[in-house]
Amino acid sequence: MVDTETFVPDAVAEIEDEIGDANAVIALSGGVDSSVAAALAYEAIGDQLTPVYVDTGLMRKGETAQIRETFDYMESLRIVDAKDRFLEALSGVTDPEEKRSIIGEQFIREFEREATEADADYLVQGTIYPDRIESEGGIKSHHNVGGLPEVVDFDGIVEPVRDLYKDEVREVARHLGLDEIVAERMPFPGPGLAVRVIGEVTEEKLEVARHACHVVEDELEEYEPWQALAAVIGKATGVKGDNRVHGWVVSVRSVDSRDGMTAKAQEIDWNTLQRIQSRITGQNENVARVVYDVTHKPPATIEYE
Repeated sequence: MVDTETFVPDAVAEIEDEIGDANAVIALSGGVDSSVAAALAYEAIGDQLTPVYVDTGLMRKGETAQIRETFDYMESLRIVDAKDRFLEALSGVTDPEEKRSIIGEQFIREFEREATEADADYLVQGTIYPDRIESEGGIKSHHNVGGLPEVVDFDGIVEPVRDLYKDEVREVARHLGLDEIVAERMPFPGPGLAVRVIGEVTEEKLEVARHACHVVEDELEEYEPWQALAAVIGKATGVKGDNRVHGWVVSVRSVDSRDGMTAKAQEIDWNTLQRIQSRITGQNENVARVVYDVTHKPPATIEYE
């Protein structure tokens, strides 16, 4: 477990030493990893830091509004509406690794534009240890690790929590006094809902995934999962009213884990699962079926792509 009393001042000093008198932008998502990285960087370089939140169109329900509320104390916070650019770049793409690579490059290009405005030479990211291990081991790439383009227009990329596991990052968040909604927030993938949509990313599938994920997080809160999610995995035949439909299949997943390297599927009460399927199918006419994923990690990953 991380010694926060030592880690925090060491991380702040490292950021100060690496960035010096230059300016930096922080890739802020609102999750605990990037929030801790932002808090450390803000403590280290203050107004030299420009927090940038990119609304990719791949985010959770209400994410952008939550970002505005949580980080309004950072006067230099910039919220970039890049939904159209991301969806255009992803149009027609079905390969999971290609999707991650496109998202990674698009992220960097958005930050480069913001860095030019902020006259910033450094990019700060919330990459954590499991991200690096899975990318270096070829398990999957991450938009802020393996998905980076070869040419990045920054003098350096600073990753202050790169050697920490998720539970250790949460310890640092508590030590820094970050709001509970940040410190205890459920993990959310950097590429967002794009990895919870099998195949091509479309606005229709994103809306289904966004609503279903909201329902799942709401219904499973009492189970205190390490991560709970819903994914759009294909289409199947169903019946709505008196009509036969060919609608989306939504897979629900809820796991326990310490660090994300391994995970166990949770045993969920049947009545709870029925409420989840009833809400998801009843509130979205395009969903035909809801299934529950009982696979551990390994052999599965937590996310679907």
